Amino acid sequence: MNKLTDFERYVIEEKGTERPFSGQYYQHDAKGVYLCKKCHTPLYRSEDKFNAHCGWPAFDDEIPGAVSRHIDADGRRTEIVCSQCGGHLGHVFEGEFLTPKNIRHCVNSVSMLFKAQDEAEDIAPKHAFATFGAGCFWCVEAIFKSLKGVLNVRSGYSGGEASDADYKSVCSGQTGHAEVVHIEFDPEQIAFTTLLQVLFESHDPTTLNRQGNDKGPQYRSVVFAHDATQVDEANAMIAKLTEARVFDAPIVTQVVAFESFYPAEAYHNDYFALHGEQPYCQIVVRPKVEKIRALFAELQV
Repeated sequence: MNKLTDFERYVIEEKGTERPFSGQYYQHDAKGVYLCKKCHTPLYRSEDKFNAHCGWPAFDDEIPGAVSRHIDADGRRTEIVCSQCGGHLGHVFEGEFLTPKNIRHCVNSVSMLFKAQDEAEDIAPKHAFATFGAGCFWCVEAIFKSLKGVLNVRSGYSGGEASDADYKSVCSGQTGHAEVVHIEFDPEQIAFTTLLQVLFESHDPTTLNRQGNDKGPQYRSVVFAHDATQVDEANAMIAKLTEARVFDAPIVTQVVAFESFYPAEAYHNDYFALHGEQPYCQIVVRPKVEKIRALFAELQV
């Protein structure tokens, strides 16, 4: 993560706002890519930037999977955050008819870092995202972190109606969120279909709202697709597995559109790596990790 100044921390981590018309990128029109100031994940391309005369940089599209949305605590606006680190970007508005896409990402300049076209050519194409639910995220995180081409894996929550998420509320089963892993990967090194193969080898997609002894909708099998291609590839994978009768029961894995990702509390990160000797890790996590390592040995880091 990038070291932030006090003001950057105020905006990005404490959800503050810079003064209108004061930001570095308000009237910025160079060609390139805008990255998250905190984690350097590509967020927006310059061709999607427009002048909304609102006092802050405006975009009518984002790099697929890079930006997550959730409702402000007061229910009035939709906040946008970096999908990778959860850093606050600003808010998103629809129905203003300012561009044909009819959407405006209103972003704080201080939340972004710009890379010019010649510097950015090697940045944006290498980042893509996948978001999977397959039971307890401690196990799933450990499996995907070991693969070549996977740049980062974060445990968290997705798919619910609640406008925020934490471990206790999600475990209650009342939020609608699933425990998920949010994967940043390089599609030139590992394909989304390969990630799907690992997903279906690493959990039981035939048990509804359950993985082993973990029961509840938060443990459901689900692919949160970031674009239409991921929808098609996930459905094709399920159809192929069904036709081949790989499993003894019908596959119940959901394929739904990705909307938002809520990072889990920090103590969940690298849980297996840090607590591998705990009974749960030894009995449940380790066998799954070792199985995937054996099946996909050529993909191991």
